[in-house]
Amino acid sequence: MVSANILRSMYDDMVTARYYEERLQEEYLEGKQPAFDISAGPIPGELHLAAGHEASGAGVCAHLRDDDTVTAPHRPHHIAIAKGVDLKRMTAEIFGRATGLSKGKGGHMHLFDPDVNFACSGIIAEGCPPAVGAAMAAKKRNTDSVAVAFLGEGAVDQGGFFESLNLAAVHDLPVVFVVEDNDWAISMPIERVTDVENSAERAGGFDLPGVRVDHDDAVAVYEAAEEAVMRARDGNGPTLLDIQVHRRMGHFMGDAEAYRPDEDVAAHKARDSIERLAATLRDHGVTDDDLASIRETTEERVDDAIAWAKDQPEPDPSEAYEDVFTNSLSGAVEGGDGR
Repeated sequence: MVSANILRSMYDDMVTARYYEERLQEEYLEGKQPAFDISAGPIPGELHLAAGHEASGAGVCAHLRDDDTVTAPHRPHHIAIAKGVDLKRMTAEIFGRATGLSKGKGGHMHLFDPDVNFACSGIIAEGCPPAVGAAMAAKKRNTDSVAVAFLGEGAVDQGGFFESLNLAAVHDLPVVFVVEDNDWAISMPIERVTDVENSAERAGGFDLPGVRVDHDDAVAVYEAAEEAVMRARDGNGPTLLDIQVHRRMGHFMGDAEAYRPDEDVAAHKARDSIERLAATLRDHGVTDDDLASIRETTEERVDDAIAWAKDQPEPDPSEAYEDVFTNSLSGAVEGGDGR
């Protein structure tokens, strides 16, 4: 049985992540309406929010330590929060401020926090190879650190995913692959792009354990992740988890979702993993006043992080080419030496 303290911690992470996405949605849409202008407002560019994915990040990361590595996809905030990424600096990065995790140069799809070994990328399935690399490094150093690669179900047909599964299997690496299945790869339903019943079946081709969690219940995710992480930490190799989550917002902010039936949107919003966990906490003796107190505290934390981030300085344009890579061709074209 999962302890009440762990359940409370997961609930804290989940309500923080949900409120964080709702507040970012408000900030993002400022100046972009009524005619949507992706370049306007305090957060320019694309923004992919993870409302409905909270149980996945909280249930898996509850088993992780700071020295464990996590790679996330382009919808990363709930995972970052559960892994313990600095909320203020992450928010400053999303707002493009100089005090952000990457000095405002990466944006929300390229968050890096070495203090807790977290990274994410906007490239589909890109996080799988680095997670395998981190797992191999842990094994060669004879530590019990593990790596976890999160990806969406739309990424499971990418070569990097299969190559990572294969290398992890061959070397019995301490890595867990977590597929977040929200039924939609941008505008494409999963049944249009793959013929397997669920992504956990992909593990069979590599002689790995494949586990499907059919509902985004935080307790069910926690229990499945516990076995997978312990297996990796004990030196028994990788696991593929496939977790059914739900998408409460469009693929990106500004997505009108014309491709998505109204009944699908309604069905997904009716499956609220946070309300389900709240009910479980009540069964453990946690009162409604306790739950309200948790929500109030997390909302204050999020509001403080956003206010702090908006008050931070913007990067100095003269530093645009610092801390970035340039190739030899671009250097030659610009008259530099390419370093």
